[in-house]
This record gives sequence, C-alpha cells and structure tokens, in this order.
Amino acid sequence: MQKAKGMLLSDISIRRPVLATVISALLVAFGLLSFASLPLRELPDVDPPVVSIETGYRGASAAVIETRITQVIEDRISGIEGIRTISSESRDGQSNISIEFGLERDIEAAANDVRDRVSRLVDNLPDEAEAPEVFKVDSDDNVIIWFNLSSTAMNSLELTDYAERFIVDRLSVLDGVARVRIGGERRYAMRIWLDRTALAARSLTVADVEAALRAENVELPAGQLESEQRDFTLRVDRGYTRPEDFARLVLGRGDDDHLIRLGEVAQVELGPEEWRTDFRGNGEPQVGLGVIKQSTANTLEVARAASAEIARIRPTLPPGTRLFNSYDTSVFIDAAIYEVYRTLTIAILLVVAVIYLFLGTARAALVPAITVPICLTATFTVLYALGLSINLLTLLALVLSIGLVVDDSIVVLENAQRRMELGEPRLVAAFNGTRQVGFAVIATTLVLVAVFVPIAFLQGTTGRLFSELAVTVSAAVGFSSVVALSLSAMLCSKLLRESAADRPLSRRVRRAVDRVSESYAQGLDLTLRHPGSVGLALLAVFGAIFVLGRAVPSELEPPEDRGAFLVFMRGPEGASYEYSTRQMRKMEKVMFPLLESGEARRVLTRVPLGFGPGSNMSGGFGIFVLEHWAKRKRSSQEIAQELRGGFSQIPGIRAFLFMPGGLGQRGIGRPVQFVIGGTNYREIAEWQDAVLRRAAEIPGLIGVDGDFKPTKPQLRIEIDRTRAPDLGVSVQTIGRT
Repeated sequence: MQKAKGMLLSDISIRRPVLATVISALLVAFGLLSFASLPLRELPDVDPPVVSIETGYRGASAAVIETRITQVIEDRISGIEGIRTISSESRDGQSNISIEFGLERDIEAAANDVRDRVSRLVDNLPDEAEAPEVFKVDSDDNVIIWFNLSSTAMNSLELTDYAERFIVDRLSVLDGVARVRIGGERRYAMRIWLDRTALAARSLTVADVEAALRAENVELPAGQLESEQRDFTLRVDRGYTRPEDFARLVLGRGDDDHLIRLGEVAQVELGPEEWRTDFRGNGEPQVGLGVIKQSTANTLEVARAASAEIARIRPTLPPGTRLFNSYDTSVFIDAAIYEVYRTLTIAILLVVAVIYLFLGTARAALVPAITVPICLTATFTVLYALGLSINLLTLLALVLSIGLVVDDSIVVLENAQRRMELGEPRLVAAFNGTRQVGFAVIATTLVLVAVFVPIAFLQGTTGRLFSELAVTVSAAVGFSSVVALSLSAMLCSKLLRESAADRPLSRRVRRAVDRVSESYAQGLDLTLRHPGSVGLALLAVFGAIFVLGRAVPSELEPPEDRGAFLVFMRGPEGASYEYSTRQMRKMEKVMFPLLESGEARRVLTRVPLGFGPGSNMSGGFGIFVLEHWAKRKRSSQEIAQELRGGFSQIPGIRAFLFMPGGLGQRGIGRPVQFVIGGTNYREIAEWQDAVLRRAAEIPGLIGVDGDFKPTKPQLRIEIDRTRAPDLGVSVQTIGRT
C-alpha cells in the first residue's frame, strides 16, 4: 500500500482504532461535564450595565428632592465615560437615578466610577438627607417563582412574621437562590400616634418625644461577672417591650411638677411598620414569597428546588395555613427548552434516515448516528470555557449545526463507500477514501468557521444576542472535522459493506434519484438555450423579494404567549392608598370572570406600585396567570385586548398590560418610549392629549402610559404593543405635527 503524505490523523485512527475511540470518548466526557455545569437561561444576557443611585430625604416634597438632590447628583455624574442614558425619578422623600451604560462598559468599573463621583458631593446634599446608595442593577433581579401564604387563623402581621422566621431562611439557603422577596409584608412595629393638642397643652414638641425615646428605649451592655467556676455576660434589659411600657415613658414634668407620660399625649399600639400595603391572590389577602435566582444559576433547577422545599414545608404549617405555587416563570422556559430538545432529536433521526435511504445499508447510517451526537456534546466544552450558557439560541445553533456537522462524516463515508464499490477492500477504501477528501473536509470546516466567527464581533444588542449562536456553530463544525477524520474513518474501516443495491428499498431510492437527475438535466439544458429569459426571470424574482421584504413586518422579538402578563394601574398624581385600593378592587372584578371561565388560574394584585420604602401609593400592579396553553383556546394577546377594554371603563385610572419580554427589555420598560418637552405644563397637557389620542388609534397597542416629571415641564409617554408595524411612522408623524 502506498503511503500518503497527508492526513496523519485519519491514518493513525484507522491503524489505532482504540485511540480514535478514546479521543471521541474524551470529547463526550468533557462535554457532559460542561453541560452539567453550564447555567440555563431562556436567552443570552443582552441587558446593558445599569447602575442606580437611591437617596432618601424624609419629609421632603418631590420638588425639593428634584432641586436639592436629583439635579445635584445628575450634574456630577453626567461626565462619566460610556453613559448612554440617565433617567431619574423624584418623589416625596425619595430620589432614584438610573444610569445605563453602553454594552462594552464593564459593570464593575462603571459602578466604581459612579461611587467615586457620588462620594465627592455628599457635602453638597442637605444635612438631613441620607447618604446616597450606589448599587448595580442585576438583569436577573426578577422573581422567577412566587409562592403565596394564606391563613384563616393568622392575620397579615402574623403571616409575615411566620414567613420570615420559618420559610424565608429555608428558601434562601438553596443552591442558586440569591434572595427571597416578601410581597404584601407587614412587619411588627410599635406605632405611636401623637396628639398635637395634648402636646401643645403640655408645652411639648415632637422633638421632645423623639429625644425621650432615644434616651430611654435602649439596651446597654453591663459588663461581665467573673467567678472561680464560671463567667457571665451581663446586660441591662430593655424596659420597653409592650405598648403599656411605652405609655408609661416619662417625657418631662408639668407645671405642677407631675410626671408627663407618653400615654397622655399619644396612642401607643403594636401594629405594622407600614400598613399601606395590600397583596391579594384571587381576592384573598395573602403574603407572597418571591424567589430571585443568582445570575449564573440554572433557572429550572432553582425553581424545582424551591418547589421541592415548599413541599417539605407544607406538612409543618400551622392549622388553617396554606402555602402554594402561584406564578412560575420557569414553566415557559421548560416548555421552550423541551421543544428545542425534541426538534434536535427529530433532526438527528431524519439525517440518519436520509443517509440510510440513499446508501441502502444500516451500517453506513450508523456512522453519522454515532458521530453527530459526539460533535454536539463536545460543543458544550467550548461554551463552558468561554463562560456562555445553555439557552434557546445556543440550542437553536445546535439544531442548525446538525446539517453542517453531518457533512464531514458523510463526505468521508460516501467516498469510502464509493471506493469499496470500485473493488477496493474495506480497510484500503477507508485509508484512501479519507486521504482523498481529507483536505476538502478541512477546507469546508474553515470556510464555515470563517462565515460564523465574525458574527461574534458584532456590536450592540444584536451582537451580544447572536455571538453565542456563532460560537456554538463554529465549535460544532470544528469538532465535526476532528471526529470525521478520526472516528468516522475508523468506523468506515470496520463497518462498511458493499451497498445492497439489489434490495427493494435501495432500488426504489435509486430510481427516484435517477428521475430527479434526468429532470434536472432537462431543465438545465432548457435554461442554457434561453439565457435572456432566465435573466429576466431572475430580475423578476429579485423584485418580488424586495417588495415582499418591505411588506413583511420586521422586529427583533416576535410576540409570544408566555402564559402570563403583568397589569399596571396608575391613579392621579398624589392619589392615596385607599383610593388605589378601591380602584384595584374594580380591576379585579374585570379579571375574575376569566377565572370562572377557566382561562386564568390566578390573579395576583398588589398596592402600592413597587417594593420597599418610597413605593408609589398612587398605583398598583398585578400578575395575571393564564391556564396551560393546551387547556385554553385564546392566546394571551387576545385575552389582554379583552381586559384592556374592561379596564378602559373604569374612571380615574390608567391601566395597561405588559407582556413579559425577553430581548433587550430591562425590568418593566416598555418597547417604545419618547419624551415631550415644553415651556409650561398647560402646553404639555395639550400635547399629551393629542399624543395619546393619536397613539390609541394605532392597531395592536395594549397600553399607553404617561408620567409628568414632578418639577420639569416634561412628559414621558410609554407604549406597549403586541404588533404595530406602523408604530414608528406614527410616532414620527405625531412629532412633525
């Protein structure tokens, strides 16, 4: 046998089949280990780095917050490198500033730059204001699963206390859990309601009450007691633990030298720290427990671990108390991932079936059936090494790669099979056949890699989004070349036989291929005789492509039925908690009929809008959880349109719906936002009405929301949509008007 000068890998693999097997086994082993360690996401991380600054100033109005805090901070941070937008919100007692940086900016460096600028302006802020807090906004800082706690024996105060004592810690220690958020919480606090008339009658002020509380309501260390046998740590016990104890607190002496106690000038009671919070599930007062995962954690594993822990907690609950799953975002991800895996399996089976039909032997079909899964599994090693994740796009890349990966093995397989049919022995055919096409396999691989790798260098959201797809395809194609020149060549030398052309199935396939070849030859001959007509037809096709391409709607992310959507309510500026609660009850009446019809499983509502201190009492939000896709006839978009019509009949509020999105939507931001500026509020109000009327005429909208800046003559309009192809043109038309 004449020795060739190239294809050292294929020659060694055929001579040393154990080595080729071990190479492939190592690729599979490393791929499986990497697969187990990779985080699972719905989509790649395309959110820009965002840094937020929160500053508290108790008792200050929104106008004071804007001029004394927000503007001061904005002026100082505006020169930081890489800033795309700075958005701020000033409300009574609270300033929130959000800084969005470019995608290329490192979040750690950006946060350090912001902290450095903010630390220099602390002396310029009011003395009574709290120190600004700078923190990174995590794109994954969203609840992935909500659990609801309800009870017929405990009120919301007791439920919150029970959840914090016995449930939150057990969920927080689970692998992948970042923290647990409590919705509708009411924490215990000692409430002191001062009587200003009684204070004035005794010549006291609020400052006197505050000074007495700070001086007397303390718990101090008392040293240590040492003896020959044991040592004891001493402390002065707090003397104020009950409302009665606080009522006996001495504030001073009156004119007749009697002791003035707190109970004479105030009503003291044990109550919630913040009573203005309302959380309901299907109309029943409840407390919510929201699990937030770590940024690199597997969403499905965290959701499953949390559900399993809740199942273990349920038997320990007090009588009359229920704990159940109310909203799980991992259901959609699980269903989507399952569909991709199923598509991947079907694609592999179809490839193997086609090869079997055309080669006519199961032994030949066995070669790609073995090599394709090896290449796909080995790809996870590259994903893990580059810090990527398993998501819908990387899995889509694997589905796309099947047709590319199998090419290398088929080229080696078909050429070895052809040489066997020419009379060469199986081993010689494998040697010579692989040598003959080896460099073609390498060239094809390099061409494909050269096509996909540049995509990874694209900038912006699109580049971030498709870079993982490009890397996945390139890695799979690269491994396919290695496997084709090693394992595929070795398998050809061991498994191939002469094609069974006399079998009925093979004969039928060959006859069909021959008929297609004859038709192709006739068509080719016809086109060569009429080149002018072919040129005109080609121009017509290009014209049709251009026209149809302009007519087809284009968008980054198509509408999806995720099985749930969010409902937001905004009342008039300055609306009270009681007003917002009454309006939310009216919205519940619009949503509850869908519970009775079976199209929805749960309606969760909360007032105020937001979590933590400074929440907006003039609004609220809800989560509308639909029934499983197979158990309802209408899509979420159709249901949302029906609810929007019902909400529009409720006076005194603006209600809109938000479909949880995936690509490039941070938090609850709407897809379309624009700002109207003017010299005074009357002018802006007129433009607001004109803009909202024009926007409401655009088909496909599911919500329009507008907010005035508290101290600036400026209005921000935010629009949600399901599909509105002419939205951009409409917005521009409004601007020109």
